[in-house]
Amino acid sequence: MEFRDKVVFVAGGTSGINFGIAQAFAARGARVAVLSRSEEKVEAAVKSLKAGGGCAVGFAGDVRDIGSIEAAMARVSAEWGAIDVLISGAAGNFLAEAEKLSANGFKTVIDIDLLGCFNVMRAAFPHLRKPGAAIVNITAPQSWLPTPMQMHVCAAKAGIDQITRTAAMEWGAHGIRVNSIAPGPIAETEGMRRLAPTPAAEKAWTDSIPLRRWGTKREIAKAAQWLCSDDAAYVTGVVLPVDGGWSLGGSGAMARAVVA
Repeated sequence: MEFRDKVVFVAGGTSGINFGIAQAFAARGARVAVLSRSEEKVEAAVKSLKAGGGCAVGFAGDVRDIGSIEAAMARVSAEWGAIDVLISGAAGNFLAEAEKLSANGFKTVIDIDLLGCFNVMRAAFPHLRKPGAAIVNITAPQSWLPTPMQMHVCAAKAGIDQITRTAAMEWGAHGIRVNSIAPGPIAETEGMRRLAPTPAAEKAWTDSIPLRRWGTKREIAKAAQWLCSDDAAYVTGVVLPVDGGWSLGGSGAMARAVVA
């Protein structure tokens, strides 16, 4: 899986799973652009990528604002050429019972996750390599498994999966492949720190995973690289769980982990 001189754009790429993906592509010789809302995080991410020997640029922008995304995509395309790989991973999450979930809280997650995913893909389309570009959206098992205190996330991620499948159907004619990765519990991420804030909660999550361990950011990055490589040239419209079998336990196992 060689990506030397390929152009990779990672939305939400300054922390967590998305930064791990950016690092993995940079290590394989790609030119990597990252985007997030925080100028400080953007600068730190670019500095880190360059320190590791990578070629990187960064942009401060909000995925809810398509104008800022369009400007970033245009700059990358003008400086480096067509975008070969697009990763859309900006996300928000918190625990909230449905009857206590505010309309604003629900809308915030929908706007960041679902609208943000659409904005990133739509803004990138004119700049994607045609044929040959690959898109990976970051979703979650909550997209198909209802989960207590995650109504907002379930709705947003289900929408992302449908965006993925629909774009795969429409953009396949342009030679663009579109897939999603649904990570399970991944260590050292802000999302899991929020979902498992105590040792008891951490154990409950671990016990719910058939492989009995949390995944790593590197494992998600390797899955993303495979989906964007020539080895997956005939793969499109797929939602790929990378979760140690966690989602096999169904909603019951997820519920026990979330409410622990």
